[in-house]
Amino acid sequence: MNGSVLPEDVLRDAPSFTPRPYELADLELLLSGAYAPLTGFLGRADLATLARRGQLADGTPWPVPVTCEVPGEVAVALDPADPARRTLVLTDPEGAPVAAIEVTDVWPTGENRFGIGGPVQRMGDGGHGPFQRLRRTPEEVRALIPPGRVLGVIADRPLHRPQLAQIAHAARTLAAHLLILIPVSGPGPDGLPPEALVRSIFAARDRMPPATVVAVPLLTRGDEMRDALLRAKVAAAYGVSHVLSTGDTLSGAGLRVLVPRELAYDNRDGQWRWRDDIPPRNRRLAMSPTEIDDLLDRGFPLPEWHTPPAVARELSRVRPPRRHRGLVVFFTGLSGSGKSTIARNLADAMRENGDRTITLLDGDVVRRELTAGLGFSKADRDRNVRRIGWVAAEVGRHRGMAVACPIAPYEEARAAARRMAVEAGAGFVLVHVATPLEVCESRDRKGLYARARAGQLRGMTGIDDPYEEPTDAELTVDTTTMTVPEAVEMVLSHLVENGWVEPKMG
Repeated sequence: MNGSVLPEDVLRDAPSFTPRPYELADLELLLSGAYAPLTGFLGRADLATLARRGQLADGTPWPVPVTCEVPGEVAVALDPADPARRTLVLTDPEGAPVAAIEVTDVWPTGENRFGIGGPVQRMGDGGHGPFQRLRRTPEEVRALIPPGRVLGVIADRPLHRPQLAQIAHAARTLAAHLLILIPVSGPGPDGLPPEALVRSIFAARDRMPPATVVAVPLLTRGDEMRDALLRAKVAAAYGVSHVLSTGDTLSGAGLRVLVPRELAYDNRDGQWRWRDDIPPRNRRLAMSPTEIDDLLDRGFPLPEWHTPPAVARELSRVRPPRRHRGLVVFFTGLSGSGKSTIARNLADAMRENGDRTITLLDGDVVRRELTAGLGFSKADRDRNVRRIGWVAAEVGRHRGMAVACPIAPYEEARAAARRMAVEAGAGFVLVHVATPLEVCESRDRKGLYARARAGQLRGMTGIDDPYEEPTDAELTVDTTTMTVPEAVEMVLSHLVENGWVEPKMG
């Protein structure tokens, strides 16, 4: 299908759908040729032989499934037997068309979920976003790199001096050209935005051997072996002959894998060399990601013996000290628990000290401007929390502080709010206002519990709708015997102790 042209009227009338992030990443890899010989998402025949024999239906070896799922309301509009009803336009999260899939197979995969298989064809101008010039196809890259061995490095984290020394040693030993593949479909394992990761890699470029740098839409799925096999396939498509295993990254699928020995810093001459070649008194081990994050969180400089200054500057730009970083303080609890009162007083206290720009997401303004029209079904409650979470994350992205206090009864929606904040580069502090139901009922200022007990109000959290208590709250507050000022002071103390707010002297 990559060489065919769909009729304009078919594309115009075709339904559209936005796949999940990892499916969009797979789509980009299919369109670029990085998943060659695949030209589309796999159907049932290929998946069946893949599960049994590790190959496609035509006998072509392939390591893992590459699939796409759609909800039932999309699947019902598709008919592989009808040329006018077998095309689906796949869009990015903003709704811009990315590709069309000519559906050749549709099958149920779960409750209201259906798999679709078929070849894909690019639509539009090939995408947008930062560093498009680095998103070269495998064919373009293979034409650029010199003949001979190619050392591939999948750089999903910034490169500090120990990693740079390992890369230089491997490239020199192999006499290989260096190809740096930077995953750019989402935040890396340390939460760094992809554009910041690219900048940090370029900041280290003068410490590398001559290299070709490519941005690739790789996204992890939480399955280490599956991720490793697909990464190896992509690396091979770009011309890589040897892969350097860095951090937790695994590889295989026919490529030679180099597993470097652990390096340490030798304070006698300032060089990085094999750990066991350095006397213990002169040896400094590489810093862990946790130690690096801790220094950045507290605003301390990364030591030059470990991190090149240009890389350290880039990381400090994208991860400023916590006191200067965006923050979402997210209160959750039953109606009447006191969360709104604590949130409003916390916002007032923060405005008084003037250290941060505060956005309070609570009350009539949120209901009028953000969640008007939503009811009390589980879907609407989730939608309410996600909308609030999205706005809060955008406040955090621009280094403000958002204070939100919905009931947020469901764990999944709270997790989505946390994920959006983290992906925006902001902190997230979940405060569970754990005031017991009987205390909340005794307050019942609006008479909601009484109406729910009388059967006049349905969907009341804690009565006939569940509240899933958080297991991941950074702070738990019970206002049964605690005054509002005491509760606010408890939250403020937590923020100060964890570096989110400057301590006040006196």
